[in-house]
Amino acid sequence: MQSEIRSVVEKPPPEPHAATAPADAVVTDLFMTHRLGLVRFAFLLVGDRETAEDVVQDAFAAIHRRWSRLTDHDQMLPYLRTAVLNGCRMVHRRRAITRRFGGDRKVPFWSAEAEVLLGETRREVFLAVRTLPRRQREAVVLRYYLDLSEGEIAEVMGVSRGTVKSSTSRALRTLAAKLEEDR
Repeated sequence: MQSEIRSVVEKPPPEPHAATAPADAVVTDLFMTHRLGLVRFAFLLVGDRETAEDVVQDAFAAIHRRWSRLTDHDQMLPYLRTAVLNGCRMVHRRRAITRRFGGDRKVPFWSAEAEVLLGETRREVFLAVRTLPRRQREAVVLRYYLDLSEGEIAEVMGVSRGTVKSSTSRALRTLAAKLEEDR
């Protein structure tokens, strides 16, 4: 009798990869489809490819790790964008601490490959965007690089639409002045 009760109460252990199979497929598909765009997005925010790739990989790993706790599996791309943005913010915080306590970070090295890929004008714009304050830089990159709407940007950044509008407007004025000054 006791063994019968035990067999009803105790469930057999799940298959080793049964719970992660849907996560594996969805995360792999997201990775194959959106990794490059997210790396480019992160690159514009952090300034070097290796760090950008690390930030994006960490975001994908977090999604995979937390799959069972995530509720809306259809909204993974906005979640990834937010995770990448937060990862970039964390990189900037670490860099600020490093500068404060131990030295300055090197300016990104412009390899011949990077020069060809970005081109001179695009490199000037990239460098000008890098000088913007964090919120303005994020708003401009999300709006003009990822082509997100104001509502989507507000959701990713965790701010109001009005903040997105004002940040973008200020950033564009600053960029116009900076790029005109450099000519």
